[in-house]
Amino acid sequence: MKALQLEKPQSFRTLDIPEPAAPAPGEALVRIHRIGICGTDYGGYLGKMPFYSYPRIPGHELGVEVLAVGAGVENVRPGDRCSVEPYINCQRCYSCRRGLTNCCEHHQTLGVMCDGGMCERMLLPARKLHVSRTLSFEQLALVETLAIGCHAVDRAAVRAGEHVLVIGAGPIGLSVIEFVKVAGAVCVVMDINEARLAFCRDRLGVPHTIIAKGDGSELKALETITEARLADVVIDATGSSRSMSESLRYGTFGARVVYVGITQQDLVFPHAPVMHRRELTLMGSRNALSRDFARIIRLIEEGTIDTGPWITHRAPFERLIAEFPTWLKPETGVIKAMVALD
Repeated sequence: MKALQLEKPQSFRTLDIPEPAAPAPGEALVRIHRIGICGTDYGGYLGKMPFYSYPRIPGHELGVEVLAVGAGVENVRPGDRCSVEPYINCQRCYSCRRGLTNCCEHHQTLGVMCDGGMCERMLLPARKLHVSRTLSFEQLALVETLAIGCHAVDRAAVRAGEHVLVIGAGPIGLSVIEFVKVAGAVCVVMDINEARLAFCRDRLGVPHTIIAKGDGSELKALETITEARLADVVIDATGSSRSMSESLRYGTFGARVVYVGITQQDLVFPHAPVMHRRELTLMGSRNALSRDFARIIRLIEEGTIDTGPWITHRAPFERLIAEFPTWLKPETGVIKAMVALD
C-alpha cells in the first residue's frame, strides 16, 4: 500500500507499507479520498512545528470512506463518507474525564505525533468519524480546519453585534472568520498581506480589513471602525510571538483575547496599563471538540458555510512531492491545497 513519509524536514519519500489489519472492536477501516494541507503540514515540512516528530506520515485533514467496522461499532457502517476528528485522546485522564478531549494529557494528533492519513487506507477509532450523507470528500476534508476556528470562537463566547478582531488571514484565521460571521458579530481582519485581505473582503464578505504595517496605524484604523471602543474580542491566528504580544492592545475594557496560533517563543505584554486596567481575559485555544465536527457538517449541509472559496489548489497523490514546496511560496496564493487519492 502506498504512503508518503516526511522522513526529516524538507524531505518526503514514497513508502510501500503493509495493509492494515481487520478492524478490532471499536475500530473502522477507512479509505482515504482527500487530504487537506494546512499550516501544521507546512511547519512540519520546514521543521518549525511544535510537537512534530520524524519520521512521520502526515495528513490529518481527511475525507474518508468506511470500508469495514469492528465489533460494537454503531455510529458508522461500510460505505459511509466521513470527516475525521484527528485528535486521538486516551479517554482516561483528568482532562478527558471532564470532556476536554481536545487537550488530553496524552494527546496524539494524526500526522503530527503519530502517523496520519497520507496513505491509501488506515484504521481509526470509529468514535472519531463524523458522517455526512451529502458532503463531498473535499468538503469533509475541510471540516477539521473549520473546527479550529469554531472552537476558538466558542472559547471567546462571541456574541451578536460585538466587534471581533481576527489577526492573521491564513487558513486558521479564515476558519475563525466563518464562525464570527455565524455568531452575528462584526468581523475585522488584520494581516500584513493585502492579497489575503482582498480575499477576505471579496470572497468571505468581511466588512472591515486593516493592513498591518507595524507603524501604529493599525490601532488608529481599529478605533475608526469601532468608534474608539476597540475590539470586544481579539483572536490571534498568526503564531507570531510579536503579534501575540501586541494583540492585547487592541482589546477594549473587558475584552477577551484568544490565542489560536502557536509559538515556541515567550510572550511579553504590558500588565498594569493594558491587561490589568482593562481587565482583559486571556485564553488559549487548542484543537476542537467532537461536537464541533457535527455542528460544522450541519452548517455546510444547510448552506450556512460556503466551502466554495476555500480550495484554491489541487494535486493528485502522485504529484504531491513535486507540488508541495511550491505551495509554500506566497506568490502562489494558496488558501487551501487538497490532495486526491482517487
